[in-house]
Amino acid sequence: MDELTEIHWFLLGFGALIMGMSKGGLPGAGNLTVAIYALVLEDALGPVGVPLSVGLLLPVLISADLTATLVYRRHADWKFIVRLLPFFLIGTVVGWLVFDFFQGGDDRVRLLKYVVGGILLGMTALHFFLKARRKKQKLKQGGGQSTATTPKGSIGLGVFFGLLGGVATMLANAAGPVAQLYLLAMGLPKYAFIGTSAWLFLIVNIVKIPFMVDLEIITLESMSVSWWMFLPAVIGAALAPFIVKYINQALFERLVWLFIVIAGIRMLF
Repeated sequence: MDELTEIHWFLLGFGALIMGMSKGGLPGAGNLTVAIYALVLEDALGPVGVPLSVGLLLPVLISADLTATLVYRRHADWKFIVRLLPFFLIGTVVGWLVFDFFQGGDDRVRLLKYVVGGILLGMTALHFFLKARRKKQKLKQGGGQSTATTPKGSIGLGVFFGLLGGVATMLANAAGPVAQLYLLAMGLPKYAFIGTSAWLFLIVNIVKIPFMVDLEIITLESMSVSWWMFLPAVIGAALAPFIVKYINQALFERLVWLFIVIAGIRMLF
């Protein structure tokens, strides 16, 4: 891609570093990378660069996923992966079938972004509404300890979030917040949350490769750029665990929800 300037290369490398940190323990930050890649490729190649950015980013995602799974290999909760994965794969096939409509800057992509962004913001509002309601109920009970147990997985939620996440990951590599909403709702602790997400997306992203090759958004030319992004992605994923050690559970969840809100607003605007 001869159209890429030094500034473009710097921004792509910076985005890869952020994506690695997202995969390594700071979930949600990777949505900024999705935006950076789309804007850089659009600036370099015009409207056709937006769909091409999806294919360019996928190998970078996989390199960061591999590093994250090595770091958090003992913390994955496979029952949630098994619950989500089949529906993620179905959603991926659906996303592949409709991707052609969004190539070439079709206005219909805006509708999907509005829908996904609205769901993310709506679920965030619901989360904090329920959290405030639980706190109010505790105060009415005299501040006694809650007898509630850790929320158990819901197959129904798994179907919904899996299908939604599969479509979002195929169309824009933007399924991170969808999976995060589900895993937070299930009450996973910090390291199990990160390890489960890492393994889920490593499998899903590898499955996406032949679909993106078929759509011609992963090519030898795109790989000539993606290859150089592996190093900053791996560095970001390797550094993130050292940052995570100094984040408590409450702060960690606040950061996740903050990035989800930012992602939803980005999709809306």
